[in-house]
Amino acid sequence: MRIVINGFGRIGRTILRQILTDPAHHDIDVALINEIAPLETCAYLFKYDSTFGPLPLAVSVEGTGLRLGDRWVPFTNKSKLGDIPAVDVVMECTGKLTSRAMAARGLAHDARAVLISGPSEYADVTAVLGANEDAVGDAQIISNSSCTTNAIAPLLRALHSAAPFLRAHVTTIHCFTGSQPLVDAPRGDLARSRAGAESIVPTTTSAAHELEGILPEIGARTSVAAVRVPSLSVSAVDVTLQLEAPLDGDPQKFLRAITATSPVIGATEDPCVSRDMRGRPESVVLALPQTQMIHGTQLRLFGWYDNEWGFSARMIDMARRLAARNA
Repeated sequence: MRIVINGFGRIGRTILRQILTDPAHHDIDVALINEIAPLETCAYLFKYDSTFGPLPLAVSVEGTGLRLGDRWVPFTNKSKLGDIPAVDVVMECTGKLTSRAMAARGLAHDARAVLISGPSEYADVTAVLGANEDAVGDAQIISNSSCTTNAIAPLLRALHSAAPFLRAHVTTIHCFTGSQPLVDAPRGDLARSRAGAESIVPTTTSAAHELEGILPEIGARTSVAAVRVPSLSVSAVDVTLQLEAPLDGDPQKFLRAITATSPVIGATEDPCVSRDMRGRPESVVLALPQTQMIHGTQLRLFGWYDNEWGFSARMIDMARRLAARNA
């Protein structure tokens, strides 16, 4: 698979880190990275990462690109993606699309598909692995939705298939992000105008709207809320379901059976904290000891998700799916 990464921020860098450090991805050819930041800054931020630690490879600026171990990756420094080599997928990771024309720019420059690293009204379709990946079809501009939607949509689909529920509520407990200030500063969402590393911040999430589009039947019976917490990485979902019928048997055994059949849902038996989940590639990891059942029909479960690493892993998985259409 041959790709271009447009935007070398948190997700762009995490995608490249996975490609370079996971032997399963050594067949991926990164033909070009486009980023407006200076090349020296890109090298520094890729070498030293506050979340994942130093890259276990040598990093240096070499000509118009970066030497990364035994690979050389070319860079361009354009505000808008320009001419690119012929590739299977452009990974659109800028987070700054403002028009359909911007979303389609990679297609105009020899890419076969564009994969957007977040919700986007400019995509042909929004697809989440484990939830509605068959909706991709022959679409050329695909949104990979959000990290939170990737955590809850496959989980709710699997749960509803195994034990239909009448209604559900999900609270995402999300680490702070770059959309929040370090000190109090004006934002459209007044609560998000407060210092992100100082307080627990009740806020909104795009996952509610995204879920309605991805899984309409499940989305119609599910409410979603969010709080941001002063943690650098790894988020969680707290899910309560009202089942249509009493669950037969041990709820933890029921959840283990779900994880056994899903490539994107994991589980842990250990009493973990968020730090323990850093670098996990699953879309969500169920914390089985946290499972609770009340009167046989109210099921509460708790799951971790690395909102950067897990989401980036799904970006790579979805890109492979798109590239395979053209094989």
